Formats: sequence, structure tokens, C-alpha cells
Amino acid sequence: MSIYKQILEEKGKIYALSPMEDVTDTVFRQILCDIGRPDLFFTEFMSTDGYMSKGRDKVSHRLKFTKRERPIVFQLWGNHPENYSGTVKDIIKYSLDGIDINIGCSVRTVINSGHCSALIKEPVLVKEIINAVKTEAKDIPVSVKTRLGYDELITEEWFSFLLEQDLDLITVHGRISKQGYDEPADWDEIAKVVKLRDMISPTTVILGNGDIADLNMADEYIDKYGVDGVMIGRAVMQNPWVFANRGRIPKDERLSVLKKHLELFKDTWEGVKPFNTQKKYIKMYIGNFEGSSELRMKLMKCNESEEALDIIREII
Repeated sequence: MSIYKQILEEKGKIYALSPMEDVTDTVFRQILCDIGRPDLFFTEFMSTDGYMSKGRDKVSHRLKFTKRERPIVFQLWGNHPENYSGTVKDIIKYSLDGIDINIGCSVRTVINSGHCSALIKEPVLVKEIINAVKTEAKDIPVSVKTRLGYDELITEEWFSFLLEQDLDLITVHGRISKQGYDEPADWDEIAKVVKLRDMISPTTVILGNGDIADLNMADEYIDKYGVDGVMIGRAVMQNPWVFANRGRIPKDERLSVLKKHLELFKDTWEGVKPFNTQKKYIKMYIGNFEGSSELRMKLMKCNESEEALDIIREII
């Protein structure tokens, strides 16, 4: 039984954290384990082309995780089946819980080179990629995260094709590629995918993705649109406590969590990632209390983690 079916059997629905480049790394996931975790983590998306090149060390850090972050799914991207084969053959040593193929990212520089959501236009190649991953994955579940089309809605055609590939899970982002995130997600189209699933591949788990703000909205949409669960992305950047489904988070807790995050960053990434990569988290944690704007501005001027930690230690 796949990890997705196990979660559904235990909880009846799935809350998953969306893979977000330079956001959902092992440090942030470990923090979420403390303050409110999803049922399922996905890694940042890693290039199979990069992994199979001399530059492997420049991309492989995206696969770093700890046992407490499990169940965890590795998300991969690329457009060469042979590089998927080589990558999966190697990474199964990590005892991961699933492998996800990114056919959803709509960043221009990515899709202009024929990657991610650009693959929606290449179903023959997509089939080769899926088969390459499944062959090397052995018993590890294989899934796809994708959109409703590239430059137009092709829900029935595209998802009928994907559902015929015997995937364990499909995450449906409710927009086409050219929309990026500019327009509201179309959950009526996501519901059509659920109906197609019921007809073509009843065992495939369907997650809906797009504009979910909190767990109350997640539950409402699970019931209304028939998905097995939801994937939450941008909302966690507005509220890292989103999976805890709590109200207002007090100042002391916010400062304590940021302190722990920066300490964990030092232990994990000091000398690998620059401190500036952590400023997005300062914006996430420091807010919604008196004086938060001034404190946030002060922390954003810091150039190293210890400098920011000294400021926090003076307050808590």
C-alpha cells in the first residue's frame, strides 16, 4: 500500500506541503514538524539533468532530510528520460517515500527550455519519463504534479492520458501554465479530474492545489470538489503555522521559532547557503504584533545569522 493510501486510511484526507524552490528545505520542514506539520512533505524540486552531471553537488542538497520529516516525497524535474533513470536508480538509497515528477512549474526560464509545465505539450515524452521513473523506482510510489493545460484548458485530454499511466498520485494545480498565479485556481476543473479518476483509474489519489488559505478552506474544498486532499503552498509563507490551524500566534513564540530556525540554519547550511536566503523566513515569522515592522526591518539589515540571533536574544 502506498504512503498516500496509508494516510487516507488513517486520516481520511491528506494535507501536503507544496514543493517550493529555496523555501521548503530541510530546515523549514523541521521547523514545521515543531509548530504544525502537514501529513506529507515534498522536497524542493531537483534537476535530474544537474544530478547526472559533474555539477551534482550543486543540486543534491535539495534531497537532504531527517527522519522526522517523513513521509517525504522527492520531486524531480527534467526532460531527458535517461537522466530520470540514472537519478532514480541512485536516490532510492535514501529510502524515500515517493517520487514526484514536476510537470507544473511555470517559471519562464524553466519552461522556455522545455521543462516542467512545457512537457504538457509533449505527452509521448512524458510517458517515456514516467516509464523510466517507474522502472527504477521499484516499489516506491510514483506521482505527477501538473496543471490543467499549457496555453489552454485541456483537462479531459491531459488527465485522461495521465490516469492511464497507472500513477499512485496526481496533484492538480487549478491553472494552466500561462496563467502562472495571476488568476484564481479553477476548482471546478479539478473536480472534473476527480470524475475522470473514478472512471479511468480509481486507485489513483488526487490532490487539489491552488489558493488554499487554511485548513478550514482545505476541508471545505475536499468535501465540495471530491479530492482526496490538498497541497498548500503560498499560504505557508504567509502563515508558517497554517497546518496547526491556530489563531493569532504570540510575539514570544514567533521570536522563539525564528531563533530556532536560524540556529538550525547555522548547523545545517552555514558556508553552503548565504544568510540572505533566510530573510524570507524573517518576513514569515515576524509579524502581527506591536513593533513587528520595526524589528523586521532591523533583522533584514543583518548580514549574518549570528548578528540576527544577537538581536533576538536581547528580546527574549
